[in-house]
Formats: sequence, structure tokens, C-alpha cells
Amino acid sequence: MAQFDVYANPSSHSKAHYPYLVDIQSAVLTDLVTRIVIPLGRTSAFGGESMKGLTPHISFEGEQFLLLTPQIASIPVKHLKNPVGTLAHFRERIVAALDLAITGI
Repeated sequence: MAQFDVYANPSSHSKAHYPYLVDIQSAVLTDLVTRIVIPLGRTSAFGGESMKGLTPHISFEGEQFLLLTPQIASIPVKHLKNPVGTLAHFRERIVAALDLAITGI
């Protein structure tokens, strides 16, 4: 598992609006049985609205999503199957959203 890998959301309840989870956990923490993730929500589900900096727009697989930083969570590793892509190229945007959520700057 690599930081910023994207996985299909395993939840049958939420995957319609939040089809993907982004693994944001450092690769240093490989011994944990959970991973810290942030869901990607379809922009259309939010009327195109975002919170500047906190929920940045992310393009993935030809669609537009919001990185839903306030919905950060952990999930058991066993629920994250094969990654379907990576958002490593959005690293700065993701880290900036986390910084805003944690430090307010």
C-alpha cells in the first residue's frame, strides 16, 4: 500500500456518492491493521460547492471529485483491495487540505 493510492469504496451504503477512498497514511506505518483514508465525493452530489482549501477539487478517472477532508476516517486494511490508481500528483493539494483541517492555516 502506498500513500495516496486510491481504492474503491467497499461500503454498499456510501459508494454511490463516495466511490473512492484515498489512502493518506504514511508508508512508515505498515504494521497497523488500519489505514487512514479520505473519501472522494462526486462534485455533482454537492452542487459543485467546495470549501476552499479544505475540500479541493480532484480529477480522477475522467470525473471531478471533492477530497472530503472533514470526513477523514480509518478503515481496516482488509477492506482495501487492489488500488485503482494514485493521487500522488495531487500530494501538495492533499497535504494542504490536511494542514488546514489540523492547524487552520
